Amino acid sequence: MKSKKIWLSLARMTGHEQGFINEAFDTNWVVPLGPNVNGFEQDLELYLNENVHVVALSSGTAAIHLGLLQLGVGPGDEVICQSFTFVASANPIRYLGASPVFIDSEIETWNMSPDLLRIAIKDRIKLTGKKPKAIIPVHLYGMPARMDEIMAIANEYGIPVLEDAAEALGSEYKGRKCGTFGKFACLSFNGNKMITTSGGGALICHTEKEAETTLYYATQARDDTHYYQHSNIGYNYRMSNICAGIGRGQMIEVEQFVSRRRAIHDFYMKELSLIDGITVFDNPSSDFNSNHWLTCILIDSEVTGFTNKDLFLKMKEENIETRPLWKAMHMQPIFEDAPFYGDGTSSDLFRKGLCLPSGASLSDWDLRRVVGVIKDLARYNTPIRSLSKIEKEIGGS
Repeated sequence: MKSKKIWLSLARMTGHEQGFINEAFDTNWVVPLGPNVNGFEQDLELYLNENVHVVALSSGTAAIHLGLLQLGVGPGDEVICQSFTFVASANPIRYLGASPVFIDSEIETWNMSPDLLRIAIKDRIKLTGKKPKAIIPVHLYGMPARMDEIMAIANEYGIPVLEDAAEALGSEYKGRKCGTFGKFACLSFNGNKMITTSGGGALICHTEKEAETTLYYATQARDDTHYYQHSNIGYNYRMSNICAGIGRGQMIEVEQFVSRRRAIHDFYMKELSLIDGITVFDNPSSDFNSNHWLTCILIDSEVTGFTNKDLFLKMKEENIETRPLWKAMHMQPIFEDAPFYGDGTSSDLFRKGLCLPSGASLSDWDLRRVVGVIKDLARYNTPIRSLSKIEKEIGGS
């Protein structure tokens, strides 16, 4: 009989969601506006603890799209984007007729390299005669990017920053919440994120005017008249009151969700540190406080005797979901013609890495199952150490 499925990052319900949803039904607020939407936005603003304005939207992708739109991105423009990310970070650039310029990662955070960012900006100005229109760094897997350095370079050249904090709700860089550094930032509430609204996102703005403009474009860009007049192309991007109700219930326990993911990461750190050739991706220093949305590992196959693909397939056999690290954007067929500034870091990470189950709903027994599979594979495959030593280190019988 097959063991219970262990998912990569399954949503965890708090028990509070249903009350907000029932209230929406009872009051007939089942449209893309309403008390839950307003309340969810306020909850997020309080949690971010900065003077920001949040607009709840249908997805994180929609948030990036509307952020770039307000930054004036259009046909003929270039937008600098982190290459090592999910495709949703880059697709909205093309929505607007602009072209992405991809930047490789630096090894400590796996995020945009400030050194390569500076090189790219200088080169694009030299080649095109104008500076890029925006910069999109990503806080990958919850790990904060080096925002001080990135913002310093962006400010030096007068280029606005749109943070992709889709995976980073609750993460902090130097004590400040991710998503509050740039001109705009996006959040995601997909079913596997830190909190969920089943599907949804938000744009973080710094002024009320920016929030109003975001709302205008997210609701089909209707002019302020008593009849339906439209002077701009708009979008159907507003979050529904039902989905926002789920989000309000989730926000009641957001700190517990973050704490649980960090505890899961600490468990993996402790257990997997005993296995040569496996490195758990961790905060580089005290400046970084990742939410550890997903705990990721790198596998040195020459030491372990198995690859990330071997482990992926073994986990699948054991009914455990894992995921390869993102295949960088400059390696994707749809972006093969885009400029790329890199040194091979993201390609190497993709070749070696794997994401482990990390959802806040995982039990301690689930985690021991995951680690047990890795230990068994290490015990069986490690070519350079004696079996007795391995068993002593990782608890073999």
